[in-house]
Amino acid sequence: MQHAIDKAAALVEAHAYIRQFAGAVVVVKIGGSIMDEPDTLASLVQDVCFMASVGMRPIMVHGGGKAINAAMGQAGLEAQFVQGRRYTDDRTLAIAEHVLVNQINKGIVETVGTYGAKGLGLHSLSSCVVFGKVLKLDGEEGRKIDIGLVGEVERVNAEVLSAVLDAGIIPVIAPIARDAAGGKLNINADSVAGHVAAAINAEKLVLVSDTHGIRRSEDVNDLASHLTRAEIDELIQSGIISAGMLPKVEASLTAVGAGVRKAHIIDGRIPHSLLLEVYTESGIGTEIVL
Repeated sequence: MQHAIDKAAALVEAHAYIRQFAGAVVVVKIGGSIMDEPDTLASLVQDVCFMASVGMRPIMVHGGGKAINAAMGQAGLEAQFVQGRRYTDDRTLAIAEHVLVNQINKGIVETVGTYGAKGLGLHSLSSCVVFGKVLKLDGEEGRKIDIGLVGEVERVNAEVLSAVLDAGIIPVIAPIARDAAGGKLNINADSVAGHVAAAINAEKLVLVSDTHGIRRSEDVNDLASHLTRAEIDELIQSGIISAGMLPKVEASLTAVGAGVRKAHIIDGRIPHSLLLEVYTESGIGTEIVL
């Protein structure tokens, strides 16, 4: 009996948030080891479809770094990284595009369909909504470092995204962008998600990965449930936020700086973490605000 009562209480709590977020756009970025766990990925897609069914307007952005590494290995290529960014030549880009678009993106869209919703892949081989320019990294003595066909976001076609959402379809975006000349660029998926959330004036950006969120100290259990931009700046300066967490934090700040009310970093390995973060009072990860 108590189990049933707890379920009813959870539904009542969720109902308030369902009403609050009816019609709101939420950008969900999926990455990390979750991309290599079919059951976990399918569960996350199901949760996104649930959000759509109760009135939210979700957009999905996905990564796929480990799958790209595996495909490069099969092709006899070794991935090279400069300041945490994948050096991308023509052959590497072709492999990345094939994996991200023809395998991962296509698979997510098909999974959306199995849960009774409609998905549409938006990427470099169909309707592209992300446009960028070549990214040059800062080197020593003011020099710029060339890392090949790697880009940064310049523009997001919010009009196309809005039209897809208005049609009741879930956009699924792969992080291969077009440049001004029609060429292709590989862009960090966290960055793409942050810029998409900013351009579409989303209510929320949720970065789903294999991390519990942001820590306040070196203690792995010292999880911050709520952080402001000023607090994040302090954690970056102290070195607590570093390496792989930096792109997620930068994407979050891009979003909230453009008017997105909250950004969230959550662990997608926890069952229904996306719904717990959005539809409960306590949440489950770290939320970021201005």
